[in-house]
Amino acid sequence: MSEAKPIGGKIITGPVTVLLLLFLVSLYFLGQRFIHGLGYVTNMSDGYPWGIWITIDVVIGTAFACGGYAMALLVYVFNKGEYHPLVRPALLASMLGYTLAAVGVFFDIGRYWHMYNIFIPKYNNYNSVLLEVALCIAAYVLVLWIEFAPAFVQNTKMTKLKKVLEKVLFFFIALGILLPTMHQSSLGSVMILAGRKLSPLWWTGMLPLLFLVSALFMGYGVVIFEASLSSLGFKRPGETPLLAKLSEIIPKLVAFFLLIRLGDLLIRGQFGLAFKGDLAGNMFLLEILLHVVPIFLLSSEAGRRKPHILFISACCLLLAGTVFRFNTYLVGFNPGQGWHYFPAVPEFMITLGIVSLEIMTYIILVKKLPVLSAHRQA
Repeated sequence: MSEAKPIGGKIITGPVTVLLLLFLVSLYFLGQRFIHGLGYVTNMSDGYPWGIWITIDVVIGTAFACGGYAMALLVYVFNKGEYHPLVRPALLASMLGYTLAAVGVFFDIGRYWHMYNIFIPKYNNYNSVLLEVALCIAAYVLVLWIEFAPAFVQNTKMTKLKKVLEKVLFFFIALGILLPTMHQSSLGSVMILAGRKLSPLWWTGMLPLLFLVSALFMGYGVVIFEASLSSLGFKRPGETPLLAKLSEIIPKLVAFFLLIRLGDLLIRGQFGLAFKGDLAGNMFLLEILLHVVPIFLLSSEAGRRKPHILFISACCLLLAGTVFRFNTYLVGFNPGQGWHYFPAVPEFMITLGIVSLEIMTYIILVKKLPVLSAHRQA
């Protein structure tokens, strides 16, 4: 197995400059949010208390950051060591994604100055699924930074710290598998509580399992997506053989998801709602189509060995999971008459700024730290 090495190169490039400018613009709107309050920059309300910030930054964003979780399951639980070169870049993406999701919550909640209360037992509601989500994500952010710590010290003379990390890392890897399993399923449990406010196309007792499975195939999708773009963007040799082998499990995972998803609708007698021609029905059909495409594209060995097929499939997987989660939290949610929601421009800009910061930081770190394996270099 090749040792990971920094890829080097200039830090300030065209893409990094664009990402930095987008982030700086978002800081202006963040300033307005903290000076004037949530209502000044968002269209959130008592009916729609989370809008696109929680939906994209946390519900969707953490699923995009599940590459590290998905690869840890494969490498450390199912003992598939041949995928180890994909672990560290997936771990970096997970670390940045979850960290910024946690930071994003600080922007999302009204009384952000009370956020520390979730860590004080006497203020906690132990019947709240949101408490479990908050504590799990907070703990997982810490775990991810510890898991990624070897990349910071690998090329240094901190011998004692390296030895300590080697001894304790197995414990944090185990936590890194347990915590996402808990909070990704709990993100589904949150919307079970919505009851009749959530369309029958999405309300089901199977939501925790559906959210967990979607996090897994989105995790594998983002690993393929990242590997494909890093090969292209950093002018590195492709990893098609390894990605082709990884993609063998994806059609089975997605088929399992669809079996539960569609089977549940048929059993509950709600499948007909998909063909009403309204927004909810059309978004449901789009969601299912996006799940079906990668099954067909990746079902044949010939398809899995084509880089463009792998990339298209990864995009479909990420879009499929995104639309499913977006539908569950926003499109299918109806708090009652009189409540309407469409994101304000500042909401879009702040979300875009967070995503830009994540991508920019990823580019900088892979250039400065040993993240990508040496055999991937040109």
